[in-house]
Amino acid sequence: MRTGQVSHPIDQSMENPFESQPSIFVVDDEPEIAKMLTVVLQMNLFNAISFTDPAAALESARANPPDYVISDIVMPEMSGIDLAIAIRRDVPTCKVLLFSGHVDALELIEQARASGYEFALVQKPIHPTKLVEAIQNL
Repeated sequence: MRTGQVSHPIDQSMENPFESQPSIFVVDDEPEIAKMLTVVLQMNLFNAISFTDPAAALESARANPPDYVISDIVMPEMSGIDLAIAIRRDVPTCKVLLFSGHVDALELIEQARASGYEFALVQKPIHPTKLVEAIQNL
């Protein structure tokens, strides 16, 4: 974990006016990206919460299962693939969308497929409209 990085939901204390809307956990080790995607999703009437630590997102998903998890793939300590596999195992009703700007991500996706896991993948950067469409198509 980088210095100054939080390991809990970023705007945990803020009330979310969209609590009755589909819930989405946004997971990215870069706080700016996690926050930006969360704001975009909230503007599109999703109950989105951002995380910079995949382990914290997994713990929260076990306690309060979200409808969706969107996660970066290449992160320190726990990859988005490992998070997605754990989410599928522990919260089977949750839909998962992975995103990455790294070429290495395709290799990780192929390894997951070889193990019997299939995940939707979008490339970073992604236009907000395309992100919402990708989530709605899961």
